Parts: sequence; structure tokens; C-alpha cells
Amino acid sequence: MISASARLLRLVSVLAARPSWTCAELAERTGVTERTVRRDVARLREIGYVVESDPGPWGGYRLRAGSRVPPLILDDEEALAVAVGLREAALSGALGGDQAALSALLKLRQVLPGRIAERLAEMDAAFVHTPRPSEPQITPGTLLELAAACRRGERARLSYQDGKGRATVREVDPYRLVHTGRRWYFVARDVARNQWRTFRADRVVRLQPTGRPVELADPPDPARLVSRSTANGPYPLSATIRLPLPMDRALRLIPATVGTHRPDGPEATIVEVGGPDADGLAGYLLGLATPLRVLGPEAVRQALVRRVRELLEDNDGGERGARP
Repeated sequence: MISASARLLRLVSVLAARPSWTCAELAERTGVTERTVRRDVARLREIGYVVESDPGPWGGYRLRAGSRVPPLILDDEEALAVAVGLREAALSGALGGDQAALSALLKLRQVLPGRIAERLAEMDAAFVHTPRPSEPQITPGTLLELAAACRRGERARLSYQDGKGRATVREVDPYRLVHTGRRWYFVARDVARNQWRTFRADRVVRLQPTGRPVELADPPDPARLVSRSTANGPYPLSATIRLPLPMDRALRLIPATVGTHRPDGPEATIVEVGGPDADGLAGYLLGLATPLRVLGPEAVRQALVRRVRELLEDNDGGERGARP
């Protein structure tokens, strides 16, 4: 005799197959009496499914969208298709900077039957994700491993290779994954240094759980931490400027991946940007083509003034030479 749970799953699957069913048709398809169908429909409504019904001999049952997400029933092919779609969304960042696709994929993989998980693993091994120019490649397995570590809330041993090819092994307390639109970053607390750090996910060699649970006290804003790290970390020099623009407009002019922003009242924003040297920073600031004030360092301010004077002299001289 089929269990009540299995019977409910079967009923949902049948209801979703077409717009409307009579009670007799449902009883025939599920192999139960019409009285059992009515009782099972009532149970489905209790757990969140919106099943509408029309009275009378010609009435029927219809499955409709509800106000919350009830248990979802997928067959093998549907589950595989959803998993593949979520994987591609996570890799491409098609859903934005949040981790919804990655989190959903992690949950789905945990409950997939072995036969489907094996097929998905075979597809992972066969598919190649082609990155955009200068974008690093990262495997779905690495992303899922890092996401799982963040969800577990336990210390891990991180094997990492930095931009210069140097390999290190350290203990970390995983916290979050952040997608900037170009690449993924792993945010964790470096235990030995007692510092919050950002790690390029594509440079993670291995992450091994230690089984020691940790409680993170006062964790940082992960997106802000990554923004600060990517904006100024690779550069030997940084400049602080004041834009006479509110925060939202300043972010459109200088993205969060380029500068670190903080409001200076409702109509101005202080931005810190990094560059190779004073002249390079001056060239970048001049290219913004907007009013701004360099708050420091003095070398960047002088380089910007020099560039503006040279531009003015070159154009002023050209005008005088063109006059009769």
C-alpha cells in the first residue's frame, strides 16, 4: 500500500501536468478513491499548495500559484535541468551580485538522488565555462565547496596560491562568498592574524573542514570589504577625492570595484581610489570629466593641476595660432 506522503507527491505531480482535473480522473490516475482524493487535496492546502475546486459533477481541481513556496516536486530530468541552470547562473552572475543561485544549487545538490548527482557530476566534468577576457576560470565544484563551508559555520584549513604564485596554508573561519560581476571572492577570518581577509576564489587550491564550530563575533560587511580590497589592494598609491555628487551618482561614475565610497553629507561623496603612481591617478581623475577636489596626497593634486595646465596651454595656444 502506497504511503500517504508518496500519495501526496503523486497527486501534486498529476495536478501540475495539466490545467484541470475532475475528482474521478484524479482518483483513477492516482489509484485511490474519490474520498481519498478530497482528503489529500485538503492536506495539500494545509502545507501551502493552492488547489482551487469547482463544485458539481462537471467541476474539477486546479493547481494555482500561492503566496509562499510549498514543497516542489521534480522528476529526474527536471531536477537535472534546474541544477544545470542554477550552476550556469552562479558562474555567469546572471542574477546579480547576490548568492541566490549558488545557495539554491547547494540545497538542491544535498537532496539529489545518487543517480541524478552522478549525471550532474558527469556534465560538470564535460562542460567548459568560457570566461570573459581577463576573467579567471572557476569550477562549480570549488564554488559549492566554499559555499558549503560558509553555511557550516566551522573552521577550515585553506590552501591558497596568491597572485605571485606563492602557496600558503592557513586556518580560516569562512563567512561569505561575494560576486563582483567579474569574479568571486571568499571572505573569511584569518585565525593566526585575527584579521578579516578576502581571497580570490579561483586561487583557492583546497578548503578542508576541521570539524571545529566557530561563532563569528561582529563580522564585517563582506561586499564593502571586497570593494575596499579590490579598489586599493593591488596599487602602491591611493588618492582621496571629494565629488560634489550624492552617493548613488558617485557610484555610477566610479564603481565600487574601483573606489571605496563614503557620504559627505547628502550632496557629496568622499572616494578613495588606487593607482600605479601620482601621474597615473591624475590621468584617471581627469578622464572622469567632472568637478572634483583632491584631498590627498599632495603629489596627486599637483600632478592633476599640471595636467590641467598643460591641456589648457595646448588648447589656448592652438586658438591663438589659428587667428589671422
